[in-house]
Amino acid sequence: MNIVAALIGLYSLYIASLPKDENHPYGHGKAEFLSSATEGALITFAGLIMLYEAIAHLIAPPEIKHLDTGLMLIAASGVVNMIVGLYSISIGKKNNSIALISGGRHLLTDTYSTIGILIGLALVYFTEMNWIDSATAMIFSVFVIYTGYSILRESISGIMDEADNKLIAELVAYIQSIRSDKWIDIHNLRVIKYGSHLHIDCHLTLAWFMNVREGHEEQETLHELIRKKFGDKIELFVHIDDCVPYSCMICVRKDCAHRKNEFVKQIPLTIENMMKNEKHRIEE
Repeated sequence: MNIVAALIGLYSLYIASLPKDENHPYGHGKAEFLSSATEGALITFAGLIMLYEAIAHLIAPPEIKHLDTGLMLIAASGVVNMIVGLYSISIGKKNNSIALISGGRHLLTDTYSTIGILIGLALVYFTEMNWIDSATAMIFSVFVIYTGYSILRESISGIMDEADNKLIAELVAYIQSIRSDKWIDIHNLRVIKYGSHLHIDCHLTLAWFMNVREGHEEQETLHELIRKKFGDKIELFVHIDDCVPYSCMICVRKDCAHRKNEFVKQIPLTIENMMKNEKHRIEE
């Protein structure tokens, strides 16, 4: 299962790295979600096989041999899985690669299973109570099935463009921290993940008297700041809105010669506010 999952993951990373073309204007990043879903299904299937074998062995216990050699081999594989799994997850998070993250989580699942299995086999070795072997396998088969389901569920969410609330919360908090006084508000925020690529859409409200070049500079500033935080694989599409008289009440600019209303307060950039479709305003 591990070998098949690794080969599928490797191939998906190759497909996802291909440049955009006429048939895939948003790139090939979705291949990572398909790979992750396949890996989740394989993990779940492996867990079901483990559960079936454990129940069968509990009913008709086989003779257990070479426990000492088995313990050493499992311990060694557990250490390797842990090191590679943590590294894969670290690289995956850095590059927003669900294929690498899923592969790393798969290996960490093997590591956790190994720890429990070592405990179970050690008990069998010292107590000679063979049923402990099957009981341990049953417990960790359930853990493996749950991990496979979690990976499968996350992959399907990505395929269906389900909102990544954790990522959106991090993005919104960051934009609020680097917010310019020229950005009267940001609304209609949408974030879609295509494998390691992020596509971000939003509306940015600027003063109506700014010219096209000034508006473009603000857009580029926002884009560059987001890239520094979330990596180079970012596509940001910003629709520029002009301010209207009620925008004066939330605009902090002090150099505006066209103010129609007194400043009241600035609207904080929160998930709820940035997801709204319309310009922000204070109800009169």
